[in-house]
Amino acid sequence: MNTGLKGKHQSNVLLASYTTWDVGGLADRIYKPFNLSDLGLFLSGLPKTEPLFWLGLGSNVLICDSGVRGTVVMTHNALKQAQKTDPSCVRVEAGIPCPLVAKLCAKWGLTGVEFLAGIPGTVGGALEMNAGAFGGEMWAWVTKVEMIDRKGKIITRFPKEFTIGYREVVRNPDEWYVAAHLKLAKGNPEHSMGEIRKLLRRRRETQPIGLRSAGSVFQNPPHHSAAQLIEASGLKGIRVGGAAVSEKHANFIINEGQAKASDIACLMNKIQEEVNRRYGIYLVPEVRRVGNAELM
Repeated sequence: MNTGLKGKHQSNVLLASYTTWDVGGLADRIYKPFNLSDLGLFLSGLPKTEPLFWLGLGSNVLICDSGVRGTVVMTHNALKQAQKTDPSCVRVEAGIPCPLVAKLCAKWGLTGVEFLAGIPGTVGGALEMNAGAFGGEMWAWVTKVEMIDRKGKIITRFPKEFTIGYREVVRNPDEWYVAAHLKLAKGNPEHSMGEIRKLLRRRRETQPIGLRSAGSVFQNPPHHSAAQLIEASGLKGIRVGGAAVSEKHANFIINEGQAKASDIACLMNKIQEEVNRRYGIYLVPEVRRVGNAELM
């Protein structure tokens, strides 16, 4: 490993405490970079065969009970720079929480990404899955992104170089997001902050905020609501071990106590089977499973 690293390196770290579901086994290693330059130095010293997984706020992921092999790069509180680069553009690094981006853009008099206030993840995660809420989607505002490769080299890429879909983005598997450049419209800070407050109030009223969940579990099928399909199938409140379908919003699964990843995975499977049996619709997970799915 390179000397001169300023980040934090640890071995055999329980990942449950780094996920919003509070589940997940041990990572062989984790690295919390000091900044983007430090991350490049760290990556340049890794073996070419070292498995890498990137983790932000730990929402929208289900990490298996057997853990993750290789190195987990922690971006939250590491890649955290944000600035207005011209009157209508901002640059935000991958570890910044989406709600903070919404508030910063509003403060800077820019509008369009107020919806990010409703996404409980980081910029990197939002780019990875084209995250959306309240009718908005991340990549609709992206002009370019900065990627980093295994050698620690920064590469600028443009939307046309990716396959972008609903809650899915296909990228080079050996490059990872470290920053996004967004082009926004001129707005009114007071109006934008008012919109953000309305979105957050609506989120509190309709979602189980404050409980251990990972956000929406399944994608909405074309012309359908996943939550409505799950509720209509009589699945609100159904439990497996310490995991339960939320009574407030059926597309959320709550860790009610000592749930394991295997409990959540089993509950997801039950939901898929029952909705498919009743309606002939297979719900596609929005949550990403990480690790050996057979050992969930």
